[in-house]
Amino acid sequence: MTATAYIAGAVHDGAALRRGVALVVQGLQVVTLAEPGDLPEGCAIVETGAEILAPGFVDLQVNGGGGVMLNDGPSLTRLETMARAHAACGTTSILPTLITATPEVTAAALDLAGAVVRGVIGLHLEGPHLDPVRAGAHSPALIREMGEDDLRRLLAAPGRLKVTLAPASVSPAQVTRLVADGVLVSLGHSDCSYEEARRYVEAGATCVTHLFNAMSQLGSREPGLVGAALAEGRVSAGVICDGIHVHAETLRMAQRAKQGPGRLFLVSDAMACAGSDIGSFTLDGREILRRDGRLTLADGTLAGADLVMAQAVRNAVRLVGLSVEEAIAMATGIPAALVEAEVGRLRPKAPADFVALDAELNVQRVWQAGSEL
Repeated sequence: MTATAYIAGAVHDGAALRRGVALVVQGLQVVTLAEPGDLPEGCAIVETGAEILAPGFVDLQVNGGGGVMLNDGPSLTRLETMARAHAACGTTSILPTLITATPEVTAAALDLAGAVVRGVIGLHLEGPHLDPVRAGAHSPALIREMGEDDLRRLLAAPGRLKVTLAPASVSPAQVTRLVADGVLVSLGHSDCSYEEARRYVEAGATCVTHLFNAMSQLGSREPGLVGAALAEGRVSAGVICDGIHVHAETLRMAQRAKQGPGRLFLVSDAMACAGSDIGSFTLDGREILRRDGRLTLADGTLAGADLVMAQAVRNAVRLVGLSVEEAIAMATGIPAALVEAEVGRLRPKAPADFVALDAELNVQRVWQAGSEL
């Protein structure tokens, strides 16, 4: 099979921008990033005209897309619809996310955790083991403590699994058992104290879900979950960069304050409207309204985001003032590394999932598994 060299102004490999190299792809995989004099003999040359070639975006919090929600009833068809809608927008790898649901719907989602669907790299359960004090758009009636049966079902789930939970409903010992089995535990929808959060990090939690939203805030005498997420280097945290969920200056300060090696990364928290023109949809029988870039319940409570990752990257640069290099890494290599997936980086043997971006970071073209969509 002949290799193909894709040419652009620069290539972002998932960590850094590189100039003077071409992206060489053969079949389903990346071969290398090569300088012009080192291209494989006989390879085809494609001048993309793009400003930047970058890995396809990686989104660890995708509630819906293409007009459907995972909560509508987990199925292969819904996973495929969501993955296609996001891939068309440049997000070639997603963690479909189930918002707090009934035990029956949660079990159905877990049954799909190991499903092989192009663009789906696992499953994210956001609830039901949260803190009703910080329910947000989650139905308080469906939030509950984790029992032994719940834990067993999570441990039995196939494939890659991320679980958002709160200390109010889960014990440190349960977190330790989940982490030992390879589950990525993320703290969120919690009113826990700074010290409580640190105890759960000691137990194995390594992530925080949509930093600043639906959690105890950074205060003068109580740093809260926000403070723990920023101070604790073992923790990474997702951020919704839509200019609505978190003020741009708050994100700028958070990025400067975050202690490593944990990193901040971008998530969309996308709902059914992503990749579609629908004006409303339902979640647990409640109407979600789409107005002026916001998604809200009837009472004005934010309910996910009217956002895809490409827009989040542009916002990170234009609103927050991050560098292009940093913003793209926050949507590719950083989240991919957190879930230990091979996507999100353009390196030898990685999946040939990549996007062509113009000077304004708009997605011009998308390739998935080596084929242009």
